[in-house]
Amino acid sequence: MPLRDTPTARQQRVGIELRKMRDASGKTGAQAAAMLGLDRTKITHIEKGLYPVTADRVRRLASFYDECESEYVEALAAMAVERRAGWWEKYRGLLPVGLLEISEVEFHAKRGLRTYQICNPPGLLQTEETARAVFKLRRPALPALDLEARIAHRMQRAEILTQQNPIPYEAIVHEAGLRMRFGGPEVAYRQLEHLRKMAELPNITLRVLTFEAPGFSGGGQMVLYAGGDVERLDSVQVDSAYGPAFLDDANQLKNFRSRIDEMADWALSPADSLSFLDDLLRAL
Repeated sequence: MPLRDTPTARQQRVGIELRKMRDASGKTGAQAAAMLGLDRTKITHIEKGLYPVTADRVRRLASFYDECESEYVEALAAMAVERRAGWWEKYRGLLPVGLLEISEVEFHAKRGLRTYQICNPPGLLQTEETARAVFKLRRPALPALDLEARIAHRMQRAEILTQQNPIPYEAIVHEAGLRMRFGGPEVAYRQLEHLRKMAELPNITLRVLTFEAPGFSGGGQMVLYAGGDVERLDSVQVDSAYGPAFLDDANQLKNFRSRIDEMADWALSPADSLSFLDDLLRAL
C-alpha cells in the first residue's frame, strides 16, 4: 500500500496517539512491528500518519502497549478507518494546509468548541464583510484569488454552528475585539448585530471579557479548544505569526482548559454579554 502524500489532521493524530502509547509502554518500534508482522519502517510511517492502519491493528497495538481505556481505543480505531473526504479538501492546494486542518478539527469536535479572542470577532461568528476586512489587513497582502478562497472557506466553516446537529460553541471575546471597527462603522454595526443574533442560538454561548476584568490569562493569543470523541483526543489550536499550531499533549490540554475556565469566570454572563452588545449597538 502506497504512503500518503498529505495525511489529514485526523490521520496524523491517530499516529501521534499510537506513538504516545508506545512511548508510555517502553516498547520499541521494532517490537511493535514484529508483533504485527510488519517491517520496522511501517511503524514509523503509521506513527507519522503516512501509512494506513486498520481498526484491528489499532486495537492490537493498544493491547500490546497495555492501554486499558477502551473508550479511547475505540474512538481511535474509528478515526483510523475514516475514509470520506471532508468538504475542506476542495481547498487543498489553494489554501495553507493549516487552515484545512482547522476545518477538520472543528468539524469533528463532537464535544464542542471553546475559543477566546482579543482583537477580532471569533472567526466562526464573523460576517463575510468582516472576514474580508480582516483578511485585507494581512501583510504581505493576499492575491485576489487567495483572498476570495479564504473568505469562502471561513463562511463554510461557520456552517457547523447552524447545521442540523450543530456543534456546541462557547466564545469568550475581549471588549477590544468588539470595539474594533473592521471595514468601517457600518460593517462593524452589522457584525455586532450578527453576533447578537448568533448568541441567541441554543448551541452558542457568548461571553464578553470587559476592560474591567481583573486580568487576562490568554497571553495575547487566539486559542481554539476542540473537544474530541473523548477528552484524550481533544485538540488546541493556537494562532501564530507563522500560521496555526496544534497541541495535543495532556498537560497542555489541561492548561488551556484551565485558562478558558478562568476567563469564563472573569467574563460577563451570557445574559449580561447580550446586554453589553446592545449597549455597543446603541453607541455606534
